[in-house]
Amino acid sequence: MNSRTNWLLVWLLWAAGLGAGAQYGKLSVTFHRLSEIYPDADASLGFAVSLVGFLGILFGVIAGVFVARAGYRRSVLAALAVGAAMSVLQATFPPIAVFLASRVLEGAAHLAIVVAAPTLIAQNSASRDSGRTLTLWSTFFGVSFAVLAWAGLPFAESFGLAALMLAHAAFLVAVALALLALPPPLESVTRTPRLADLALAHRRIYSSARIGAPAFGWFSYTFCYVGILTALPPFLPESGRIVILGAMPLVSILSSMTLGILLLRLIEAVSVTVTGFAVCAAAALSVATFPGSTLPVLALGVGFGLVQGATFASVPQLNETSVDRALANGGLAQVGNLGNTVGTPVMLATIGPFGYGGLMLSLFLVFCAGAAIHLALRAVRRIS
Repeated sequence: MNSRTNWLLVWLLWAAGLGAGAQYGKLSVTFHRLSEIYPDADASLGFAVSLVGFLGILFGVIAGVFVARAGYRRSVLAALAVGAAMSVLQATFPPIAVFLASRVLEGAAHLAIVVAAPTLIAQNSASRDSGRTLTLWSTFFGVSFAVLAWAGLPFAESFGLAALMLAHAAFLVAVALALLALPPPLESVTRTPRLADLALAHRRIYSSARIGAPAFGWFSYTFCYVGILTALPPFLPESGRIVILGAMPLVSILSSMTLGILLLRLIEAVSVTVTGFAVCAAAALSVATFPGSTLPVLALGVGFGLVQGATFASVPQLNETSVDRALANGGLAQVGNLGNTVGTPVMLATIGPFGYGGLMLSLFLVFCAGAAIHLALRAVRRIS
């Protein structure tokens, strides 16, 4: 960790994160336009969005090993270049098989950014600022989706989906050129695992109460976040449904950048994460007790904001070396994509036999599990 925070680097890496988030969002918010372009793709078109995340499930940890070997700055620059090239290719709307293959390569670029960038941010942040810088990083996904929903979708409607793809490519190139113009940032030189040890990297992460702790808690967060936005709308008043669902991610970002940063200055990141899960659990019970009410749903956003910022801040607090931090971020990428993938179908399946109350109870239990896991791993760290 540096003695002074390189704020310009931090903001540029956050911008790279916005580009990584847009690799999901550019197709998610414009999916109806993509189905018009590929009318004969049928169910395979759904993979156009999910392939990026599916790659993260398979190779999230391996990405942590590779970026540690290749160098964090180099990995981010290469990922930005690959991402830009794939967006340009996608703008030509090639045959669907080629389009899906490009999404696989884009998934690799996405992984490299979300593993390397927070590791590099932690190394170039002063200890007093690490809570702020990593909380800022944690907002990249929500901010990216908000920008695409508010500006990207109207842009695509006016100028076409190809124009949005090209705009995304131009943004990635601009960020890469800005990073190249900066002096090389601080990068800790640590012996990295050999490629032959890739199979052992998973065991190293998930058997460690330090390296694996952020990922274990992160699963509870990602399991619920997208699932709530998908499963809850039918139970909200139709008149305020769009406003409530649009406000919740914004409340989450505001919570992480204000209350979250304040708490991180006072207590350790794991304690903030546990507090966030407790707020989420209480909010879930309130949503169940007062169905259709706005405040309990927004309280969920507050809890989510605390969890997301503190989780990323916990990585450098729990892990001293850059290699361990890269592995921890790889675990976050892997488990996060797993949670996003399985959470929504499980929640929707819960509604069938158990209804609204069953949905809220399942949320409550998952939030409690997230807090309990962190408390248990803290106890393990204290006796080891």
